[in-house]
Amino acid sequence: MQTAEQLQKQQQLTVYKILFAISAGHFINDCMQSVVPALFPIIQKSMDLNYTQVGWIAFTLNITSSIMQPFFGVLADKRPAPYLLPIAMFSSLLGMLGLALSTNFYFVLLSVLFIGFGSAIFHPEGSRVSYMAAGTKRGLAQSIYQVGGNAGQSMAPLFTAFIFFYTGQFGTIWFTFLAAAGMFVLFSVSTWYKSELKIREPIKKKQTKKSLYINKEIIIAINLLIFLVFARSWYGAGINNFFHFYMINKFDLSIRSAQIYVFLFMLAGVVGTFFGGPLADRFGKRKILLFSMLGSAPFTLLLPHLPIDLVGPVLIIIGFILQSSFSVTVVYAQELLPGMIGLVSGLIVGLAFGMGALGAVILGVLGDKYDLQTIMLLCSVLPLMGILSLLLPSDKRVKEIHDNH
Repeated sequence: MQTAEQLQKQQQLTVYKILFAISAGHFINDCMQSVVPALFPIIQKSMDLNYTQVGWIAFTLNITSSIMQPFFGVLADKRPAPYLLPIAMFSSLLGMLGLALSTNFYFVLLSVLFIGFGSAIFHPEGSRVSYMAAGTKRGLAQSIYQVGGNAGQSMAPLFTAFIFFYTGQFGTIWFTFLAAAGMFVLFSVSTWYKSELKIREPIKKKQTKKSLYINKEIIIAINLLIFLVFARSWYGAGINNFFHFYMINKFDLSIRSAQIYVFLFMLAGVVGTFFGGPLADRFGKRKILLFSMLGSAPFTLLLPHLPIDLVGPVLIIIGFILQSSFSVTVVYAQELLPGMIGLVSGLIVGLAFGMGALGAVILGVLGDKYDLQTIMLLCSVLPLMGILSLLLPSDKRVKEIHDNH
């Protein structure tokens, strides 16, 4: 039987094999989610949907995940369930099948519920696996994990341009095979996860006892962090769900050409996500949070007024800077609430992101009532809210709070 000292040393090792596997699972999970906005230009025409209905579909996908993620996060903290990971992927598989066969707006909403439910199950357990496999490299590990998810989300424009443009809505049937592959990958991760839980059991109670300390300063910081992610998510909702419509209407582009611009934004976000973690390990998490919001603000304010030649380069800059804090936000929240990995995932990745999806509905209503330019103008000011990052406790202060407890 391993001693407490041996267990401590083992927990400091970074298990790259598992990190890349859970990142691959994250990629596949978020590919399932990205299929939904990828279908918007297709089903908007075939089902004669308005922008408000498009917003409701996006809202249903994300709000399902946001409502359920904290619930599953708390369960994961109290009683981890490793084999929920492949079950989550199976739920998304059912959603893909439903989308392929949907004949109306309400059938699409029902199918999207299964995808959102699968995501709600996956993310808390996936974050816990990433945390357990991180060792001492928390920022890098979270970046590897989140890059998988962001890369999956960035596939939406490519799915539209190179798959659904040719196959139509029924092309989603092919994604059931991708989901099946994801189940296989996640089953192997779950096996490692289960064995790791057993060998960590001797010091579980000690860690849990230490992690339960929460004071007023931590509560304020968590709520402020959720608000900042909320604002960032609203901006992402505007670009991911409506920017291709904006480019089509303003510059008379084809569906395929317009989707390339969204892809540039999301691909730059993937790169930003990867570099954000290591940069935060070096310069501090609060500094990267502040930089990602305020640093992108000048470019977001310019975007709605630019000629088409400058739209692509500016979108790349915005995507990189804005998403550089994506993994950092999660790690910072984990340090605010150590030991509550599932709850943190539910609050930051789930609840805050899902509440941000409320923006998709509001932006859709504004698009129908006014125009798409109004959507872009409203989104452009959201990163200015990043000034509130100055109110967050510094990395040093967070450490002091828990060390002095």
